[in-house]
Amino acid sequence: MELEIKKNVKLADYSTFKIGGLAKYFVVVKSEDDFIVAIKWAKRRSKKIFVLGGGSNILFSDKGFDGLVIKNEIKGMEVVGENEDSAIIKSYSGEAWSKMVNFSISRNYYGIENMFYIFGTVGAAPVQNIGAYGVELKDIFYNLCAIDLKTGEKKYFNLKDCQFAYRDSIFKNKLKNKYFVLWVELKLSKKEKFNLEYGDIKNKLAEKGIENPKLKDVAEVIQEIRNLKLPNPGILPNAGSFFKNPVISEDEFKILKDKFSDIKSFPDQKGIKIPAGWLIEQVDVKGYRHGDAGVYENQALILVNHGSASQKDVLFLVDLVKKNVFDKFGIILEAEVNILK
Repeated sequence: MELEIKKNVKLADYSTFKIGGLAKYFVVVKSEDDFIVAIKWAKRRSKKIFVLGGGSNILFSDKGFDGLVIKNEIKGMEVVGENEDSAIIKSYSGEAWSKMVNFSISRNYYGIENMFYIFGTVGAAPVQNIGAYGVELKDIFYNLCAIDLKTGEKKYFNLKDCQFAYRDSIFKNKLKNKYFVLWVELKLSKKEKFNLEYGDIKNKLAEKGIENPKLKDVAEVIQEIRNLKLPNPGILPNAGSFFKNPVISEDEFKILKDKFSDIKSFPDQKGIKIPAGWLIEQVDVKGYRHGDAGVYENQALILVNHGSASQKDVLFLVDLVKKNVFDKFGIILEAEVNILK
């Protein structure tokens, strides 16, 4: 069956931020063969390619995209390896990340539950090295298969190859826009192994009187916490946490601690990590609006679209937040969201 290449498709309809102009060309792919056909179509016409997953971590340009947007809907999930201690699960990149988490929890596989209720697709997970509540994708990653956008050839990446860092990977830097993640494999534990120290997980479980939690208990508590802090993009459009938590040196932290005794922090392999949400709260922009773009009133780390915000409106807020934080703390905030200009 021939692929249906559409023209002038509104990207705002494919973004949880509900912002974006028109894609010159747009196609939905549901198999590896579809994807190869799509990139060959673009190559023959010298068109740029942008691969779109769930649209949950992106801010599209108001000008749209003058090339081919490939909407990834390649799906499928299975257990591909198992022994007494662990299991390896494989998922194609077009699956919703939440489905992969539910798939694992239903089989009593441990290690992925702290990343419950994260919006987006499986394919975006290694690009972003997604994480939540003290767990990152790199902690459970096994390997992946990707397709070279120029040649159409497959390449396999192990943990070391991916060069994972905090909300970062080789696919966001050296190989940005060069590969398409086709499938991902994760290695999960079959033995009870929880990480409950981060955030309010332990306190929430205690409030519910749960002393010996099960996987389902932890997942439900995390969903409750996230619902309290994060707006549902289906109700109030947003792209999740907009900024990364900055990491500074211990010496820099000591200086800030002398000035701001109540500064929040937690240890990181590269130094001290400061919650970006806390920094933004201190510069009095929580609830601030510019046009229909706003800093979410319940969580300063989230930028939201109150109706008809443009990328220009959001970028005004980004610059304002970054300037205010730098002026007060001397810290440069970096965007976690992929901004397509």
